[in-house]
Amino acid sequence: MDKIQFHNDLRRLIEILPPKIVEALKPYNLDDAIELVLDLGRVGEIRYSDKSTDFIGSDTITEDDIEYITSRIQPFTNDNRSGIAGTLHRISAIKNRQGKVVGLTCRIGRVVTGTIACIKDFVLQNKSILFLGRPGVGKTTKLREISRLVADDLGKRVVIVDTSNEIAGDGDTPHPAIGRARRMQVSQPIYQKDVMIEAVENHTPEVIVVDEIGTEEEAQAARTIAERGVMLIATAHGNTLDNLIKNPTLSDLVGGVSSVTLGDDEAKRRGSQKTVLEREKQPTFDIVIEIIDRNTLAVYKNTAEAVDYILRGWPIRPEIRKVDQVYDNKPKEEQNIVQEKIKEEEETLASQKLKFSFSRQEYVKQVKDFKKIYIYAVSRTVLDKVLERLNLQAEITRNIEDADIVIVHKAFAKGGTKILSIANDYKLPIYYVRSNSMSQVQKVVKEALHITDSETLQGYYDEAEQALDEAKAAIQKILDGADNIELQPQNQQIRKLQHELVEQHNLSSESVGEGTERRLRIVGGSDFKNVG
Repeated sequence: MDKIQFHNDLRRLIEILPPKIVEALKPYNLDDAIELVLDLGRVGEIRYSDKSTDFIGSDTITEDDIEYITSRIQPFTNDNRSGIAGTLHRISAIKNRQGKVVGLTCRIGRVVTGTIACIKDFVLQNKSILFLGRPGVGKTTKLREISRLVADDLGKRVVIVDTSNEIAGDGDTPHPAIGRARRMQVSQPIYQKDVMIEAVENHTPEVIVVDEIGTEEEAQAARTIAERGVMLIATAHGNTLDNLIKNPTLSDLVGGVSSVTLGDDEAKRRGSQKTVLEREKQPTFDIVIEIIDRNTLAVYKNTAEAVDYILRGWPIRPEIRKVDQVYDNKPKEEQNIVQEKIKEEEETLASQKLKFSFSRQEYVKQVKDFKKIYIYAVSRTVLDKVLERLNLQAEITRNIEDADIVIVHKAFAKGGTKILSIANDYKLPIYYVRSNSMSQVQKVVKEALHITDSETLQGYYDEAEQALDEAKAAIQKILDGADNIELQPQNQQIRKLQHELVEQHNLSSESVGEGTERRLRIVGGSDFKNVG
């Protein structure tokens, strides 16, 4: 693994500071400093990565001090940021109501290498990756290093949309830290979404890197980029995946969330309210990485699955990676085998994803039982969600002549007499839905395509949901003082979910039995007291 190294150019930042501040800084070691804070009428501060603070001497900052610095840097842009050409340092201004600068935050920019070695295997999979984390944990640093890795080591065409010049530094010549990646500057933050689209339309990138996706328009631009087959590496506002799902502005990045009304039977079976939240579409990003601190990352390797689990209240654990641990120290021969496996996985994933893409012709040719569905007064959004959720080999067509199946909303059937007449002429099977609820549309689609639960991904979800409901009921009995409880036999994956659910309640469990009779045993009664 690459050793973590820091490269900075403090001299260039020191050069723009007033002599009295330079003199006051001499006793301090700035190797671990992240920024200098200079506010009018106050003593300057040095802030460190461990959140500690030192004061810069005892003299307060004057208007002349602030004028000295601002006269030696480029004018501030609309987002009140400036920089020093050829460096990664950033100077941000605080202004009063008249537009006068009354405070400066001088962020010390460093090139840090070796921080992505622990997630290099994910970067090599050509999947889109979204980084989350609080300010100052190193999101931008990782974007910078990934840009260099992908551009130089993998030889891909990389374009960085650098809104605040944080990734590639100030000035027209990008900082060497990004390698051969190209950088597009953004004149104002509100134009970031436009530059993102311009990048994919004008410069034929294989990879686009974006820092701080923060608006709904930027989230939509990111989806447009991903749907064109471009690998996207980005950061977004939000500390955790759970926070992002609940953010109505940015939840589209991970598939969006919609409110779905369940039928009475389905709601009763789930033991839930009739209105539940479900993922709306395929996520823009395949992988989500939460940066917990500078040395710890939590990786969700399958965003769609993670979001589904969180919305259903199922236990899910990300894979924890440590920056200082070795994940790629295998001999070269073994690394080649790993790369071959990754390539195979990518090809499999690509073939699976074709049915969700805009051009499906090659996929259709390979699938004999691919069905085209024509709908009348049926919600396309709901049907799209059902097809994706059940992982079905079907698509919606606008032309009834091309359809294999017709689905009609029963309440609007009278208005669709012409459509029904054409369907009868073509001898197309017609199915009716009573409402546009997810459960009703799903039921009719499964009937139309002769799909059983055991053949669908939803079948797994239903089975797992029932198993977890059984586990929840058993946990409650144990907490009420019951003895050991054995659950119904389940496969390994579902048993793992049950184990994690038991753990969340600070109880113990074990797998007992053999083969198809393998099941969970939750410890209770006297055994539970002994364990406690």
